[in-house]
Amino acid sequence: MVTHYKVAGQLACGTHGSNLASSTKLTRVKCRNCRNTDVYKEAKKAERNAARRAARRAKAAHVSNDWRAAWQERLTGLPGLQRLPRGFGGQPYV
Repeated sequence: MVTHYKVAGQLACGTHGSNLASSTKLTRVKCRNCRNTDVYKEAKKAERNAARRAARRAKAAHVSNDWRAAWQERLTGLPGLQRLPRGFGGQPYV
């Protein structure tokens, strides 16, 4: 069964009929005419760009970890009188 791409209540390829299967999800569309329309191609491009932006945001959030806080926590957990290195805001002995 052919699934058409539905946009704003109409099929992208312009096919008419009350019993035609349609979907707004791009991955479910099987109609070749719908896939060749500008509306479908723009929607596909927008979906791809949104996925790329989300991946970049996730990568940026992962890379920007707070190494100073992790290092400070590690040094604080060491036994004995360990001093934090320079540049940590004049910390006293821990």
